[in-house]
Amino acid sequence: MSALNVEHVTKRFGDTHVLNGIDLDVEEGELIVCVGPSGCGKSTLLRIIAGLEDHTSGHVRIAGTVVDATPPARRGIAMVFQSYALYPHLSVADNMSLALKREGVAKPEIARRIAFAAEMLALNPLMRRRPAALSGGQRQRVAIGRAIVRQPKLFLFDEPLSNLDAALRVNTRLELASLHRKLGATMIYVTHDQTEAMTLADRIVVLDGGRVQQIGTPRELYEQPSNRFVAGFVGSPKMNLIEGEEARRDGASAIGIRPEDIRLVDRDARWSGEIRHMEYLGADTYLFVHSPEAGDVTVRASGHAAFAIGHRVGLAPVPAKVLRFDEHGRRKVQS
Repeated sequence: MSALNVEHVTKRFGDTHVLNGIDLDVEEGELIVCVGPSGCGKSTLLRIIAGLEDHTSGHVRIAGTVVDATPPARRGIAMVFQSYALYPHLSVADNMSLALKREGVAKPEIARRIAFAAEMLALNPLMRRRPAALSGGQRQRVAIGRAIVRQPKLFLFDEPLSNLDAALRVNTRLELASLHRKLGATMIYVTHDQTEAMTLADRIVVLDGGRVQQIGTPRELYEQPSNRFVAGFVGSPKMNLIEGEEARRDGASAIGIRPEDIRLVDRDARWSGEIRHMEYLGADTYLFVHSPEAGDVTVRASGHAAFAIGHRVGLAPVPAKVLRFDEHGRRKVQS
């Protein structure tokens, strides 16, 4: 039995269609990450699963049970918000235990669950502190701990790391990955951060315009995008998408090639161009090349190679890595 089934769910606000027939099956223990541009519907979908927002049509099933009319508190879910949503006047321990007390859980069981979560999240030294005395990362761990103690069927995360600085996001992301492995829990995670999606997900759901564009593993989405939108959205820097005569040479409306799949060559170049900008990142340098044939192209090169703005370079895409898209934006699969 699947942990979650979303069946042709739609959401409209007046004439505005926010979700257009979303279908999603999540297996027990999976970590699913929903990504997409702002306004694509990913947070709305999460709130519908949680019961915080009604959907216009379709059904949501949790562990095989339709929960369309079930209030949030009875769905067996726990949600971790971007804003932490901690009670400022309560200690860490009291924040974590409050929902259990309201549910009438026995005191020994509350103590056991809190001790388990505190040990897992390294919160023991902080249990008597109030949120104002905690760092952002500590507050987020408390919010996660509060979810753990409820022993939910589903964990829902709504951009939980977006308020943290870059270094803290990395550490907390590692903690979340470790937590998922230890608990074996089913998690739905919404983010705009591609790095979070690629490093955390068992499968990624790419949304745009309220529709699912593709569902797959991080590798599938990166190497085998189903359409131009996914190809251009997944990956940083973005895939090079080239139209016009260069695409027609490959029998396509557009071709796509990743920056790491373009070679710098002295001869047998398909394209040539001038380096207009460079970004040195240590092991890698990204070259932004303007080519008369291909337009603006991004190339990943070794950080140890010597380049300069204004230099002309020859470019040769790896033939097997060139993706072809038809006039509707769909990837053309080679036979």
